[in-house]
Amino acid sequence: MRTQFGVTLRTVSSPVGLDIDDLVGVAARRNPRRAHLLVSTVLGKHIPVDPRLVIASGRLLGELVAQTLGIAQPADWSDVAATAVRSGDGSPLLAPLDAMRAGRAVTAVEVLGFAETATGLGHLVADQLRAACYLHSTRRAVPGVPVAGTFEEGHSHATSHLLLPVPDDLLDTDGTLVLVDDELSTGKTAMGTIEAMHRRRPRARYVLASLIDLRTTHDEGEMALLAERLGCRIDVVSLARGRVDLPDGLTSAVADRLAGLASIDPGTPLPVPSAVLDVIDIAWPATIPDGGRHGFLTRDREPFDRAVDAASVRLSAAVRSRVPSGGRVVVIGSEELMYLPLRLATELTSEFDVGFQSTTRSPVLAVDDPGYPVRRHVRFADAEGDVDAPRFVYNVADPHTGARPDLVVLVADADSAVLRGPAGAAAALAAAGFPVLLAVLDPVDPTLLQQIRRTSVLPPPLTGPTFGSYAAGEVQWLLTDLSGVDLEGDVAHREAAIQAGTAHYAESLPIEFQPDAAYQELFSTVLSESAERLALAVGRVTELVLAERGHDVVLASLARAGTPIGVLMRRWAAFRHGLELPHYALSIVRGRGIDRVALQYLARHHDPASVVFVDGWTGKGAIAKELTAALLEIREEFGPHFNDELAVLADPGHCVRTFGTRDDFLIASACLNSTVSGLVSRTVLNDAYIGPGQFHGAKFYAELAGGDVSNVLLDTVSAAFPAVVDEVLSGLDDLAASDREPTFAGWQAIERIREEYGIESVNFVKPGVGETTRVLLRRVPWRILVREADHPDHAHLRLLARQRDVPVEVRPELPYSCVGLIRRVSATEPGEG
Repeated sequence: MRTQFGVTLRTVSSPVGLDIDDLVGVAARRNPRRAHLLVSTVLGKHIPVDPRLVIASGRLLGELVAQTLGIAQPADWSDVAATAVRSGDGSPLLAPLDAMRAGRAVTAVEVLGFAETATGLGHLVADQLRAACYLHSTRRAVPGVPVAGTFEEGHSHATSHLLLPVPDDLLDTDGTLVLVDDELSTGKTAMGTIEAMHRRRPRARYVLASLIDLRTTHDEGEMALLAERLGCRIDVVSLARGRVDLPDGLTSAVADRLAGLASIDPGTPLPVPSAVLDVIDIAWPATIPDGGRHGFLTRDREPFDRAVDAASVRLSAAVRSRVPSGGRVVVIGSEELMYLPLRLATELTSEFDVGFQSTTRSPVLAVDDPGYPVRRHVRFADAEGDVDAPRFVYNVADPHTGARPDLVVLVADADSAVLRGPAGAAAALAAAGFPVLLAVLDPVDPTLLQQIRRTSVLPPPLTGPTFGSYAAGEVQWLLTDLSGVDLEGDVAHREAAIQAGTAHYAESLPIEFQPDAAYQELFSTVLSESAERLALAVGRVTELVLAERGHDVVLASLARAGTPIGVLMRRWAAFRHGLELPHYALSIVRGRGIDRVALQYLARHHDPASVVFVDGWTGKGAIAKELTAALLEIREEFGPHFNDELAVLADPGHCVRTFGTRDDFLIASACLNSTVSGLVSRTVLNDAYIGPGQFHGAKFYAELAGGDVSNVLLDTVSAAFPAVVDEVLSGLDDLAASDREPTFAGWQAIERIREEYGIESVNFVKPGVGETTRVLLRRVPWRILVREADHPDHAHLRLLARQRDVPVEVRPELPYSCVGLIRRVSATEPGEG
């Protein structure tokens, strides 16, 4: 318990084992609305704090929010949090928080921080959550940026908050909204904000997060009534809950108490004499947000981090030239600009003793009292040079010893004559005797930001039953619906155009093969006989992915052969681990790469590092190579670091290291076309139908629903999961420890076959059961090579070959169980069905 000026703070509870005294002190301020101020010892606002402790405290609060939202498992933080906070060093907390964040996919929540005190804190909470979007309120209007919303803070010295997202509908989603402030005194500001946001866009859930929660039982009841009235859920999360007891007549009592106390530093008079400023310009990119004033999106993270790295190199060199190693450096942000200076301060901790804080509007009384938290202050004009609207910075010198830092680094986001002039913060600090380095950021251009974000609006995914026959929860198709477009062509003429180079195979579609009764019966037999073998491979590849990539992965199937495999992997993860993995299907086109718009969608909604690409099987390894090349090109072009490791059910070509088996066996989903793949066609990339900003296309063959066995396949294989689970787990260690490095062993054999048969391109040689089936179903087959004349996995191939009058040759030396050869055709050749 702590008492100051008759104000008493008491701890009620803490999920992390902290007392209120660990987190705040009590100060006084000249404000008729509220005479007391709680000065945080972990926020880095009114007093300097080790930046690592600021980051750890904010991200710990974010982790508690994650637990409340059910996206993190409860953890005991008591010992480590108490050690970190009481020692003033956040290092013990950062390592476990880093590990938890690293394994988390981007979460579909938005975070709103309150200006000015919680702008950095809110960003840290959003960091830990990997939130889709972070926005903080502001008290600074920006020319050309419309105000999307306002709310009032009753007790504040500056009551009006503005919301300036770019574009203005940035937060208009249905996701959970997390509101972050440094303290909850009554909760009225947060409640008013929820009401304002709910009028704009009703949501089912809100979470209030603060370092400390001092609400009374009455205040808690008011919030419960608000939730009931709005028909939503409101949760509250804090590092510590407590109570504050305010004596009657506090304002006059504080004035009387302070009258007898002398201030060490009553504030630098204004204006101060001109000083020679030491200035470093930091070239901040105009299109990368420097904080959350206009919104900070998932896709902003990587370019922001790179820009911070570049700025840190320059700033560190400047500080190093002025301060000896181990010297004291205080980094000061500018009012709402807290997060970026905090990040820069953290980068300096490897060489210097660093404190972090920010300038503020808050008029705290600096009093020379050993038990008082704010003993010194510097006063200066606002950004417009108005000395009657002063700003402050407190305790730059050590409040206990009076020791001054070797250097003060003032970070500002808007250069101006006032900033560099005699009434500005830098001159005031210099006049107070502090060596000052002014670090000026080039301003972010909200107009450019608006253009970039508006032009990068992405289409929503497609889902069943309006597109495809899979349930909406099984897969989201990152595709453009081309169902109304006539894309099918005569197989022979289409093949001739592809071979002549006058058309690309992805610009059109083959006419869908419809099986006769004999083939349908064969499919049913194949599925029944191979279900456990398929389930075994599904289990093994899924367990490998979860063991090596974590449980927060996002499955991204390469449509369409990968899609049923991705659905089955998702089902195994739910069956074995209770996981609900996000699953998407997207297009990759040989020779043209992967769908970039789809990747942008994934990068915006998830951590790119968590995405696992899935396909059905490998042949020569062309798609594996295409994926690697495409992701490397995209990484160099616009930044997201996707892992190019492809996970497949079967890898007979030894082309990947994540697989369920390397046997060249029959995967039942290869036996048919759309009727075993959710009634969705192959993907299409044709500029006549796909414009900029659109996903690659595909058709939904709803008219084929009568022959659809897509869900029959899924349900049959899923039903076999319990029968194979022991075998999956017993063989998993051996599989994981085996030599799984890709060798592309079959490629040389394919080259020999190409030469032997006089085939001009390896693209006309299709190895493996899956690829051979594709040749018979949608290309013009020349002949089929098999390793065994009567292999049971080839029954459907033999039937298709007889129906299409395609010769079958036995080649015992084949590295694959079979190979399909495409016939060279000309455009004048008669069409084939």
